[in-house]
Amino acid sequence: MARILRGKEVADALTARMQEQVEELKARGVTPTLCIFRVGERPDDLSYERGATKRAETAGVAVKKVVLPADVTQEAFDEAFRQVNEDDSIHGILLFRPLPGQLDNEKARQMLDPAKDIDGCTDLSLAGVFTNTKTGFPPCTAQAAMEILHHFNIPVSGKKAAVIGRSLVIGRPVAMMLMHENATVVNCHTRTADVPSITREADILIAASGRLHSVTADYTNPDQVVIDVGINWDEQKGGISGDVDFEKVEPHVAAITPVPGGVGGVTTCVLIGHVIEAARRKMQ
Repeated sequence: MARILRGKEVADALTARMQEQVEELKARGVTPTLCIFRVGERPDDLSYERGATKRAETAGVAVKKVVLPADVTQEAFDEAFRQVNEDDSIHGILLFRPLPGQLDNEKARQMLDPAKDIDGCTDLSLAGVFTNTKTGFPPCTAQAAMEILHHFNIPVSGKKAAVIGRSLVIGRPVAMMLMHENATVVNCHTRTADVPSITREADILIAASGRLHSVTADYTNPDQVVIDVGINWDEQKGGISGDVDFEKVEPHVAAITPVPGGVGGVTTCVLIGHVIEAARRKMQ
């Protein structure tokens, strides 16, 4: 039976650390503040917003919300976003994307001040991931995967790692973060030939393809640690499931994250941690 790497244990440890950091900042007259910037009422945005707000409140981080109607004009959006971007009392901005069709997603992404880009979506933040420098912040899900490895003392240096998926949200950033910690990384994608033959050789497998139960037992080996980043709707289950077929894979690996209950809860912790770090950097 595999060791189950539950996100709650990681999130609780991160939250305790964040509470201490917030108290230190407040003692110096600074309250870390998150701005949630949302257009419309998309259910998935609202769900993530609730989780982020709850986590912020638990850590002691203040939350401001800017909510615009779904039919907002580009001009009105730009002005509202500019005000938030230039507000010195706000340390981090969570911009929900994609934006409605009448708005320019790329323009909004590049308008965001990298110092407040707590979810790693600007070009400068992504450049910071690749150069391993503190320019902006890495994407939260990518860092959440790394936080799980760190918390459970899973060695990375000198290990072979396989990442399935090459998006800028998780696949490529987490591959670079593994490499910065001296793992040897293979980044698999839709054009990779015979993916199972590659992943079977890995000590660490990170599944981030966005395809329900696409990782089966033949992708794994008995000594492997599997981090499942996927969040997919499972019709048969009537709920969310991961990219990994958990029931079939779990008996054949050393450790695995569940879905739900794995990476997702850690991601919101990382987001709030980035707000706190942004406040600390601003003070320095």
